[in-house]
Amino acid sequence: MHDPFEQSLREMLKAEPSNRDDDACLGRVLKTANRQVGAGDLFSLLGRWMQALMIALNSGSAHIAPVSRRKSAARPVDKAD
Repeated sequence: MHDPFEQSLREMLKAEPSNRDDDACLGRVLKTANRQVGAGDLFSLLGRWMQALMIALNSGSAHIAPVSRRKSAARPVDKAD
C-alpha cells in the first residue's frame, strides 16, 4: 500500500540540505500524519458503532411486536354475548 506521508519523509531525508527549518518541516509532516490517523480512527469508530447498532436492531427486531404470556383459551360457549 502506498503511503504518501512515508514517501514525503523519504524525500525530505534524501533532499539536499537547504535554508529551511527542518524542525518546522518535520512538525508539519507529523501534524498532517496525526490528522490523517485521527480521521481514520474516527471513521473506524463510527463504522464499528454503526455495525453494533445494526446487530442490535437485527437481534431486537423479533421483540418489537407485543408478546402475551396468556394462553389463548377458547371462549366459554355457555356465556351469553
